[in-house]
Amino acid sequence: MPLKPFAPNDGAGKKIFLLKPRGFCAGVVRAIDVVKIALDLYGPPVYVRKEIVHNKHVVEELRAAGAVFVEELDEVPSGARAIFSAHGVSPAVRRQARERHLDIIDATCPLVTKVHLEAVRFARDGFSIVLIGHRDHDEVIGTLGEVPGRSYLVETLDDVDNLELPNPTRVRYLTQTTLSLDETTHLVNRLQERFPLIEGPHSQDICYATENRQMAVKAVSANVDLLLVVGSENSSNSKRLVEVGDNFGVSSHLVNDRRDVDSAWLDGVTNVGVTAGASAPEHLVQELIEFLRELGFHQLEEIELVDEDVRFSLPAELTISIQ
Repeated sequence: MPLKPFAPNDGAGKKIFLLKPRGFCAGVVRAIDVVKIALDLYGPPVYVRKEIVHNKHVVEELRAAGAVFVEELDEVPSGARAIFSAHGVSPAVRRQARERHLDIIDATCPLVTKVHLEAVRFARDGFSIVLIGHRDHDEVIGTLGEVPGRSYLVETLDDVDNLELPNPTRVRYLTQTTLSLDETTHLVNRLQERFPLIEGPHSQDICYATENRQMAVKAVSANVDLLLVVGSENSSNSKRLVEVGDNFGVSSHLVNDRRDVDSAWLDGVTNVGVTAGASAPEHLVQELIEFLRELGFHQLEEIELVDEDVRFSLPAELTISIQ
């Protein structure tokens, strides 16, 4: 849904196009709330396996409030309370939690849980599972762990071309929730060429927030000279927004916050687009807007592509405690 072309600035100043939706998705809001509520209910320390969401500002804020972030559960004292991050974990991690008698609160995004359940169902029905995703991403590691003997990861077209499956007629595919829609389409098309009977899930695995933010970037791409994406380097969905902007011919950059902006990027720029990945706090966006105002971008127009009203309920473990 491209925007209507607008008249060039007539001396009134440079312009910011602020994209909406942007920033926190429902899964991220839920995960952050889980940590905050757990700290309020039980007091620190509350242990969190991996980063609760992939944003360094969020992690530092929660760490300051008493959350203790660990890489693996063996760093958590036996019998302590621990939280699984929004990206999900494998059954092996859940077994380890039980063996260590940990009091677990599961903050896995429900849309990630959907992919895990699809993997289990496909495997139970006798299919090999091709997972499209990024090899070292926490979400992918967890999904592959559901049925490791039947799962095959592909990240590139070459991976698809080199894929050997035990029964090419019994194949299903799944995807990481935070991928580029366009790149995923290319990979699915190649999979269908190689395995004509392959099918995917009933509804796509790429989440609504990832899709909406990418569509907003595409919509504004013809109207901006520069795109700034607020998000951390390890945020998959944020990096995909940069790739989408680049693919649509817009000079695009990922920034943790206003301090990462190189003023040279703004040379000759009249119109700049601003968005944020699904784990980036809104205050970082507003600080970036203020920084751009200081540099002469005094006009601002918010472009809303779609109204997001998705909400997820809290994990049962917390709901019971609150009651």
